[in-house]
Amino acid sequence: MRRLLQKEIVTRSCRISFFAALIVIEYLATTARQIEVITHSWDKLNHLAAFAVLYVLLSGGYGGMSVRARLAVLMLFALQIEIVQAFIPGREFSFADIVADGIGIFIGWVHVQLWLPIKSEE
Repeated sequence: MRRLLQKEIVTRSCRISFFAALIVIEYLATTARQIEVITHSWDKLNHLAAFAVLYVLLSGGYGGMSVRARLAVLMLFALQIEIVQAFIPGREFSFADIVADGIGIFIGWVHVQLWLPIKSEE
C-alpha cells in the first residue's frame, strides 16, 4: 500500500513538473527579452538539457504512453517553438535547434532506460 502511494506521488509530481517545465521553456523560447544567463550559454546545450528533462518528466508522469507518442509530443512542441520564433523580432526558425531537441529527447530516453530497471528492482 505504501509503495503504491509513493508511486502515485512520484507520478503526480512528474506530471506537475512536466507542465511547469513546458510553461517555463515556452516562455524562455518565445520571449523577445534577452535573458543574460541564456544568451551567454551555448544555445544547443540549453535545447539538449530542456528536452532531456522534458522526456524524463513525461515518462515519469505518463508511463503508459508509448515511446513513439512521447517522441511525437515533444517533437511537435519543438516544432511549435521554432514556428513561433519565426514571427518574433530577433528570433528565427532553426532546424538545428529541432535537431538539438531531438538529441535531448534521445538523451532523456537513454536516462529512462538506464533508470527504470534500477527502480523496478527495488
